[in-house]
Amino acid sequence: MASIGQIVEQTSGSDVLARARQRAALVPDCMVEARRIANTVTAGWHGRRKRGIGENFWQFRPYADGESLSRIDWRRSARDDHTYVRDREWEAAHTIWLWADLSPSMMYKSTLGTVSKESRALVLLLALAEILARSGERIGCPGIMEPVSARNAAERLANAIMHAPATTGLPDTSMIRGASDIVLIGDFLDDATTIMERLSPLARRGLGGHVVEIADPAEEVFPYSGRTEFSDPETGEKLTSGRAETIREDYARAYFARREALSSSLRRLGWNFIFHRTDHLASEALVAMHMYLSGSPAGGRNGDRP
Repeated sequence: MASIGQIVEQTSGSDVLARARQRAALVPDCMVEARRIANTVTAGWHGRRKRGIGENFWQFRPYADGESLSRIDWRRSARDDHTYVRDREWEAAHTIWLWADLSPSMMYKSTLGTVSKESRALVLLLALAEILARSGERIGCPGIMEPVSARNAAERLANAIMHAPATTGLPDTSMIRGASDIVLIGDFLDDATTIMERLSPLARRGLGGHVVEIADPAEEVFPYSGRTEFSDPETGEKLTSGRAETIREDYARAYFARREALSSSLRRLGWNFIFHRTDHLASEALVAMHMYLSGSPAGGRNGDRP
């Protein structure tokens, strides 16, 4: 019996075409939902701007003892009895790479979940792209779209995903250069050691990493009982249990141990781990991702949770 989430060879051409058509039909609705969530989350926010070296004006603030006098804005200071410094906006060549797992295991949706794992991953990916594009960030998708800095970057990413070939496993990251962050969204059901063998070299290259694990609630609570047939969506292999409830404890032990091992390994790399269930609001995971990318600690029930 193949392990859940095992990476397999690409399926036949007809299956790939059918899968691509399904994804193409899903993406437009996900883009609409992503925009709605992005608008909700960003209400009252001011993007990822911060003080630093640049040419664009950001804000006036009171002068602090010890600062260089050359930074004082004398015209603004002349308006009242205070001395003000003119801050410029921080600018740096920075790219954020976004990737979502669109392999067959992500198509799963139980009666306990509101959407499939694939649908939620796409919504989070496109909503984050929308927010980052509004902040002027360069956005790319490994193997699918070269980095762009444009207000319509999320739309361009959605179009690129619609026409991307079917793949399995983590993306090819050989094209990533320079100071970058990478956001990986998927179910990450492979063995934690196997996943870390792919991710550790990225951290050593200096990439900031953010891993978002998407889970259907049935994958956590294992609600099955009686005679049940389980099918591996990656390989098609099947396992039949006469009394599924008898393996519930062993399943839970293995399932949560895998997540804890992955989370702990990522923390040792200095990367962030976010867990999200499809029966929770997508905005919860989006807020956590944005806070991490902004350099602020993220928390809550969908934050770094084993």
